[in-house]
Amino acid sequence: MAQKEASVAELTKSFENSSAVLLTEYRGLTVAQLKELRTTIRQDAEFAVVKNTLTKIAANNVGISALDDELKGPSAIAFVHGDPVAVAKGLRAFAKAHPLLVIKGGYFDGKPLSAEEVGKLADLESREVLLAKAAGMFKASMAKAAALFQAPLSKTVRTVEALREKQETAA
Repeated sequence: MAQKEASVAELTKSFENSSAVLLTEYRGLTVAQLKELRTTIRQDAEFAVVKNTLTKIAANNVGISALDDELKGPSAIAFVHGDPVAVAKGLRAFAKAHPLLVIKGGYFDGKPLSAEEVGKLADLESREVLLAKAAGMFKASMAKAAALFQAPLSKTVRTVEALREKQETAA
């Protein structure tokens, strides 16, 4: 009994500390394959095989009831502490290579996710790519602004130079 309470407390803490939760079914995968998956997503998530009833209790403790219907069969959860997009991409890539891994859904940003929505999350570009694109847009905007401010100045210099040359040739 005390062990179950400790497990629920640990799962509750994992739910609280996660920016997203992605639920999978791993029926038929070997221990080595699960270890490979854990290694793949370790940078951004903790992948844990869970007991369904204890997980339901822990999820409900933090106000997540959307996963209750999906917690059937052998379940494992990716508790995301980094980039959810990277984890979704990692799970999808692993599922393509190992079709026995089934992505069942998840919970992100206060909302439940279906398996299709997890796929859409995986289709997004990573945080780093989006930040790089934003930085590039800002840099381009700054370059345009600098050129815009510089244009009247250089036009004035060219006009003065042309007037000076015209006066020299007239004299």
